[in-house]
Amino acid sequence: MIHPAIGTVDLSFRPVRYYLTFGMTSKSVILNTAAAQLEVMSESAVSAVGHDELAALKFVALEGALSAPVKISCSALADRLDASNQTASRRLQRLEEAGHVERDVVADGQWVTLTESGEAALHREYAHYRRIFEGTDPSTVDLDGTVTSGMGEGRHYISLSGYMEQFEERLGYEPFPGTLNVDLDEESVRARSAVSSLSGIPIDGWEDDERTFGPATCYAATVAYDGDVAETAHIIVPERTHHDETQLEIIAPVRLRDALDLDDGDSVTVEVEAVR
Repeated sequence: MIHPAIGTVDLSFRPVRYYLTFGMTSKSVILNTAAAQLEVMSESAVSAVGHDELAALKFVALEGALSAPVKISCSALADRLDASNQTASRRLQRLEEAGHVERDVVADGQWVTLTESGEAALHREYAHYRRIFEGTDPSTVDLDGTVTSGMGEGRHYISLSGYMEQFEERLGYEPFPGTLNVDLDEESVRARSAVSSLSGIPIDGWEDDERTFGPATCYAATVAYDGDVAETAHIIVPERTHHDETQLEIIAPVRLRDALDLDDGDSVTVEVEAVR
């Protein structure tokens, strides 16, 4: 079941944001101007995350925030970053606004946790350093999981002309109308964040007379089961989604359940590849 939320209307002219996810049947409209302005500020904050903020993010991760909330004081962070307490506080605030960390401020500091977005940002940095020091190109990510049944809504949305035309042009095939859903194991849930460091294929958002449908990114993949491999497939990742990050959705020119003789509960390996 794919859930790409729609794009953002230019709020400088119309303070309205429309949301549509796969699995919903109509638009929900938020007309609150103040809320819209706050969202614009939040989106601006994402672009404000630079090398200084990434240094703060790395410090938080080294303290253990990748696996559990850690107690961070601005003075300790300031010492590590050779900055003032005020500057250290601003960097954490920017990381929070960008969605890279979650904070719970208490009297003597704050509890900080890395989000999946923050982990993905560190994975991208890691990939760059591997290229620099190891001369390697971490161009694949292996993910393991079990086949599961979806809610059947992917069949409809995959078949919509606004998406299908782009699939044919950019992926080189017409997907089977439906997705293979894979529940990732615990290790692969963490590894999944590395996928964002790979180059993918953009699928643009579009609209018809009634709805606006959001963009997504497709990543080339292979699916292996019991010695057989489906060589042509893509995982599809909506830009905005209510979908659980523990699950992959995979499209292919054939019905993968038939091609690989898959049933619910079967263990598969998905190798996600960078687009060359």
